[in-house]
Amino acid sequence: MAVGRSAATKIDWSKIGSQLGLRGQTAAALSNFKKRNDDARRKLNMLNNTPQSVDFQHYRNTLGNTAVVDEIEQHFKSFKPATYDVNRQLKAIDAFEAQAVKSAEETKGKVDGELKDLERTLKNIESARPFDELTVDEVAAAQPDIDKRTEQLVSNHKWAVPGYKERFGDLSVL
Repeated sequence: MAVGRSAATKIDWSKIGSQLGLRGQTAAALSNFKKRNDDARRKLNMLNNTPQSVDFQHYRNTLGNTAVVDEIEQHFKSFKPATYDVNRQLKAIDAFEAQAVKSAEETKGKVDGELKDLERTLKNIESARPFDELTVDEVAAAQPDIDKRTEQLVSNHKWAVPGYKERFGDLSVL
């Protein structure tokens, strides 16, 4: 637990949002988490500073029935808090955290790949010549599907592009 406390005190909350570029709902959730963390830390410090002993002599002097105070004192001294083995829960949390980190790294890899692809596409768009300056050979080289589809239509003796007349009208009348 001491490791968790030392790590939590080293977090620079003011830089987290700006370094990660958090906005909107995520930034609000982070600030709410920080507030809850500070409140819990404040309550823990307050509870650690409160005295944990009971002055049974004071109660014996104040109350008339000292037998009740003696019985309560006996129960108080014999009380042993229940201990729980939380190793299983900690292992489950560690496994979940490891899976979350792995998933985040996979997602980061995918996003980086997509960004590179989009940057290449943007570079191609920016460096492309205007459409009206392209030749048929350049279009066919850029999109081989067009050339294959044209060959398929010609081999089936279809000389018109499907849907052309519906979209642009029949120019054979002119």
